[in-house]
Amino acid sequence: MDDRTHRSTDADVLVAGQLFFDAVFADLPQAPVPGQEVWTPHFGWTPGGIANFAIAAARLGASTDVCAAVGDDDLSGLCRAALVREGIGTALLREVAGWALPVSACIDHDGDRAIVTGGTPAPLALPDLLPPTGGRVAALHVDASTAEWVRGSADRGLRVFADVGWDPTGAWDPALLDAIDGAYAFTPNAHEALAYTRTDDPVRAARLLAERVPLAVVTLGADGVVAVDSSTGEQVVVPPVRVRAVDSTGAGDVFCAALAVGTLAELPLRERIDLAALVAAITVSRPGGAAGAPRRAELAPWLAANPAAADPDRYGFVTTSLPSVLAGPAIRTP
Repeated sequence: MDDRTHRSTDADVLVAGQLFFDAVFADLPQAPVPGQEVWTPHFGWTPGGIANFAIAAARLGASTDVCAAVGDDDLSGLCRAALVREGIGTALLREVAGWALPVSACIDHDGDRAIVTGGTPAPLALPDLLPPTGGRVAALHVDASTAEWVRGSADRGLRVFADVGWDPTGAWDPALLDAIDGAYAFTPNAHEALAYTRTDDPVRAARLLAERVPLAVVTLGADGVVAVDSSTGEQVVVPPVRVRAVDSTGAGDVFCAALAVGTLAELPLRERIDLAALVAAITVSRPGGAAGAPRRAELAPWLAANPAAADPDRYGFVTTSLPSVLAGPAIRTP
């Protein structure tokens, strides 16, 4: 019997995919080179990979469950405990005996980062972990193996925020985007969007991607964000929130998590994008990856303390619309 029939979630957000143990070295004074040692006081660890999305969503007030493989090693135990402390449900974690959670060293210097990962990917395929039903929003890295589950998501009332990830071959075959068919949203960065659509214009890329999904969002780093909602024909281009980037680890996942929470809150498109840009900007201004993701109650005070970061009129909804639709994080059952 497929034991997934007994595994479901009633969470606002289901996050599924590969977990990592992230050791984060941020704001290095210089890039490391062979034969030298570089020190930084900005160091920490956090559950990484899909946990970035889960932590950010939970801190913004969405009940969140995580679906992934974990090992029987000590670092898996640390990550599981950290997720529980965040109020994230861990009942959909599957422990694999004899396998250890991969470890990523995330090294950030001058606003850019390098990552070295040790270990092996999870020995369980994502379709073997995904519950057949449940949730309002799901976030996962998709490929051919998850295509059937994603295509059926709309019929189940589930909106999937899909990511196809980096193409290590450099081919950026548009056929890989078949895996997002049936998803609600696709949120690539500019490099990915331009490569997959064979264009040199992010707005054009977003429009082309919106032919495949209802919501296409292309993040442009220091140049802001462009989003196209093909269900309404709406297009928005928003400026960045101006911060000094200390650690960009997990920034894309945190952005997407805030976008998903804004979607659950039924915010207008521009406010959803503004919320995501704000949450991602606050996160990258702090060391520690997703450990630096803000809680919902931090947003308004942060804006008040950093008036040069963004136009205050842009974020009036943070103290009006947002609190009224998100009651706060619900503690999930481990």
